[in-house]
Amino acid sequence: MQTVGLAQQIIEDRGIPTASITMLAEVTRELQPPRALSVPFPLGFPLGEANNSSLQHEILAALMALLDRNDLPVLETFTPNG
Repeated sequence: MQTVGLAQQIIEDRGIPTASITMLAEVTRELQPPRALSVPFPLGFPLGEANNSSLQHEILAALMALLDRNDLPVLETFTPNG
């Protein structure tokens, strides 16, 4: 996660907004990447269960919505609608 946060900062410094998914909110909170979405899934499953395209689309939509945020750093928690 630390490498992702550092890469995000470099990309953001070049004017390109970034967002990442994390399953370790406590670590991400310490690293403070520009934009991150915390998901309640086990490590290795950032988009939730396999073959659940509606959930995966919901996660990606929440992630993409973070790109419009300028109140940085932002760590948002994803909660499924279903």
